[in-house]
Amino acid sequence: MRILAVDVGTGTQDILLFDSEKEIENCVKMVLPSPTVLVAQAIRRATARGEDLLLTGVTMGGGPCVWAARDHLEAGFRIYATPPAARTFDDDLARVEEMGVRVIGEDEAGELARLRRIEMRDLDLQAIAQALAAFQVDLELDALAVAVFDHGNAPPGVSDRLFRFEYLAERLRDGQGLAGFAFWHDEVPPRLTRMQAVADTVDERLPLLVMDTGPAAVLGALEDPRVRAHDPCIVVNVGNFHTLAFHLSEGRVVGLFEHHTGELTREGLEHYLMKLARGTITQQEVFDDRGHGALVLSRPTEEPSFFALTGPRRRLMAGSSLPIYPAVPHGDMMLVGCFGLIRAFAIKSPEHAAEIEAALGGA
Repeated sequence: MRILAVDVGTGTQDILLFDSEKEIENCVKMVLPSPTVLVAQAIRRATARGEDLLLTGVTMGGGPCVWAARDHLEAGFRIYATPPAARTFDDDLARVEEMGVRVIGEDEAGELARLRRIEMRDLDLQAIAQALAAFQVDLELDALAVAVFDHGNAPPGVSDRLFRFEYLAERLRDGQGLAGFAFWHDEVPPRLTRMQAVADTVDERLPLLVMDTGPAAVLGALEDPRVRAHDPCIVVNVGNFHTLAFHLSEGRVVGLFEHHTGELTREGLEHYLMKLARGTITQQEVFDDRGHGALVLSRPTEEPSFFALTGPRRRLMAGSSLPIYPAVPHGDMMLVGCFGLIRAFAIKSPEHAAEIEAALGGA
């Protein structure tokens, strides 16, 4: 079985062409600039040339492309955007227009052919296929699995940080575990507009699983035998933009917190990790510290002494006094989210589970 797993982050998009007939170490892998970085680069080139822009496509991840758009506007140039593309900046289109972007309909966009056009999307299968074709690898797939970070479409006046964390808590309270953050094409909740945008760009004939990046990374870290062997344990993914930590005990999630990586120091992250381990961390303290929040589902009977660490910003914990273990599932930390996607696919697709698990090495 061939599954293309794409983990879309703020800095990189990590790609695994999983083939159940190959050793996992021999599967094709790529770590490339993320879509938002690529769009940001295109916007900055337009700024340097003094060009007005037309943004089309679908809602995608923000960060670098939003910062580039703001700089473009501050330089005195114009940006037009169709509603789906404009929601990359904010789900509230009135706020998008307040920042200077002119939101226009598809018909009007068609009349602006003279403008530099940039297509917004988190998933570009054509570009991936072209990159693979350069090495004589055909993109013949049985399924597709994609991870993106989705704040969700928060109602007006509601913090997107709080809205996202309430969603995380809701899914965990339902008892679905880490795989509960993965959805088939037709299961994506309406509130998850970025995941839905990914689904909208994929042919419905191709089986698609979409998942949140944080839980995918934690599920992928459990592919490391040393991580899997420790119970209880804390698994923390220090991403380029967000840090998410889960407290796992007896195969269940018993607590978690999510914060912005840029707001954390090593000492601050250590503080939160210890409070998570003890079950004393609170939603309010993390939220007040500009994070998303925290949740304790049950107080631990045994305090974990094993902290598995993954993510591109894991050096934040360099020199930590905590017993940190850098997780390396299947020998590749950067593909941790992709491994989590493949594991989630196996969990949600029982008819393919045995084949996929055999290629992953069981567990």
